[in-house]
Amino acid sequence: MTHSFDKDYWEQHWHEAPDTDPAAGHQPPANPYVARLAAELPAGSALDAGCGTGAEALELAAHGWTVVGADVSASALAAASRRAEAQTLSGSVDWIEADLVSWEPGRRFDLVTTNYAHPAMPQLAFYTRVAEWVAPGGTLLIVGHAHDDEATTAHGHHPPADTIVTAESIRALLDPATWSITVAEEHPRSMTAPDGSQVTLRDVVVQATRQR
Repeated sequence: MTHSFDKDYWEQHWHEAPDTDPAAGHQPPANPYVARLAAELPAGSALDAGCGTGAEALELAAHGWTVVGADVSASALAAASRRAEAQTLSGSVDWIEADLVSWEPGRRFDLVTTNYAHPAMPQLAFYTRVAEWVAPGGTLLIVGHAHDDEATTAHGHHPPADTIVTAESIRALLDPATWSITVAEEHPRSMTAPDGSQVTLRDVVVQATRQR
């Protein structure tokens, strides 16, 4: 890697991304792991850490959750706001421009989720950080990139090497005295890229409940 995942990087990324304008037609859906939890868990408070253009945050909001979507990129958050308006969900998410390396939410949530988010810090340290924001009895959902030479991101690019994790490496972060792990798996998933082609992601998915 020759860059840091800092604000400048993400501003450029989202400025160039083809899915930031609802009028452009391609709006990737929320990932299925968040969609499942949104429907299965009783609605409560949720944080989407590194929310990007808001697909997962809006999925939660549509199911009655009170959602905070935090991201370092103003461009991503502007796109998320436009997407909320297009889905008649304006005002349903509190969009916060925040550097997740240093930002503190000042509260805990019933659900904390992070989906392919990469701040300017080591990936596993980031997961440890966001786990602290889960309330007792709440749920942590991490979705990241597994290693696979054939895997691509939703935008058709290979995930950077320093963002790749394993289910076991995330599991090892979660103290069994505090966490009950319900899902720790890696598997491929196909989705449609902005250019209409099919791409394969290899996901790492870890879901855990905070016991105390």
